Amino acid sequence: MSAASSWKAGPAPFTSQDTRRTPVSMRLMAGSGPGPGAVSYQQLLTTMPTQTETLLDELHHILLDFRQMSAFVEEPLVMARAQGVRYWDVRGKEYLDGISGIFVANLGHGHPRIIEAIKRQLDLMTFAPPMHGTSTTALELVRLLRQVTPGDLKTVKLLSGGSEAVEAAFKFTLQYHRQTGHPRKYKFLSRYKGYHGATLGALGAAGNPLRRAPYEPLLPNFLRVHPPHCFRCPFEKTFPDCDVFCARTVEDTILMEGPDTVAGIILEPVTNTGGIITPPDPYLPKLREICDRHQVTLIFDEIITGFGRTGEMFAAHTFRTTPDILCVGKGMGGGYGPLAAMIVSDRMAEAFWGDAEAGIEFSHGHTFGGNPLSCAAGVAAVTELMENDVPARARQTGEYLAARLEGLRRFGIVGEVRGKGMLRGVELTEPLGKQIGKRAMDLGLILRYDPDWFALAPPLIISREDLDLMLSILEKAMSDVLA
Repeated sequence: MSAASSWKAGPAPFTSQDTRRTPVSMRLMAGSGPGPGAVSYQQLLTTMPTQTETLLDELHHILLDFRQMSAFVEEPLVMARAQGVRYWDVRGKEYLDGISGIFVANLGHGHPRIIEAIKRQLDLMTFAPPMHGTSTTALELVRLLRQVTPGDLKTVKLLSGGSEAVEAAFKFTLQYHRQTGHPRKYKFLSRYKGYHGATLGALGAAGNPLRRAPYEPLLPNFLRVHPPHCFRCPFEKTFPDCDVFCARTVEDTILMEGPDTVAGIILEPVTNTGGIITPPDPYLPKLREICDRHQVTLIFDEIITGFGRTGEMFAAHTFRTTPDILCVGKGMGGGYGPLAAMIVSDRMAEAFWGDAEAGIEFSHGHTFGGNPLSCAAGVAAVTELMENDVPARARQTGEYLAARLEGLRRFGIVGEVRGKGMLRGVELTEPLGKQIGKRAMDLGLILRYDPDWFALAPPLIISREDLDLMLSILEKAMSDVLA
């Protein structure tokens, strides 16, 4: 086995010392701090063509995701380096990456196999003309994807990010129904608490009012249903006695809206923004039956759950349910290049295959869809997942992670531990999630958190030693908050 294919994220020195972040002027001017990867201000100047005052001022002129910048500049987080399952900020402080960047670095940071693939591609070609053709690298990625996708999901549209994949799925679904004799199908169902991207079409499907509110009114053809949140069931029922009532309400909604007007339903098999909401086993198969009865396109948003995260290559495998369209991204390129895809069933793809004069081709595209550099990263990442059966490792390590998280019940504020593979959430009975998440950050662990829950989703290649270290920091954070 080559050094690249046998690569693992090795342990690195760690200190539990509480090095709280300081204001930006002190942070960057302090020079190199403790720990490996420390970057001095002088070193920063060699890589950034700017003067001290300009560099500091730039933090006042950047917009970060979902963040009030006036608060951020008081306690900024500026990363300088990453390796394996660790980051180091510009002061040299070390952080364990508890959420794989943002559910993207499934194979960790600095993976030599992927980096070498990108270097090779740099010498060959960095851009192919998307309106005129494609590249051999893109075709190689398509070949690999066709080997790992479930059922007849074998036709691929390469894109740059998850929001693009979701937008493509909506447009593909609408065009498909119009070209197959159902032009009145235009409505989409999504779920409360779900999130599918930041573009306007994807945002129309969002189930979080805080994300939608600044931009409403959005497109009028989106309707929402309740997710299978068994711990906080909106119908006040209990599984399995409920006979998956939440799935049956989806059919009720389709019938009340008129099946001839409902084009599709989009959902995350495991809902991230609601707190890693994990459906009971019968839920997704029931939705599959409902969609088949009413000719509704079933779209799985597997931007987060795809490529080994749930212990199988896709959550569609985990839940034994094949959708009509699969939206993928994040772990597909491992964070080494902007990469996503919409993967559709061959049955649906046939409706777009015909004479050029017919005008039935899929009328959609993006400049960087199928970019050769990103595709090179994707080929290397998917190959690594396949050759070393990384999903199986995620499944085994995920069971250990779940057992350790169950041990947090001793703190008296854990209501439920849920998830699949290396995507695990902890529902809290007290709204302390933000305090726990922020304290964990102080101690050197990056989590995903909201008031009522927090989540761990580290790189799939994490060692047992590093996972134990993450959990010890989490336990310390919970203890400190409760104290």
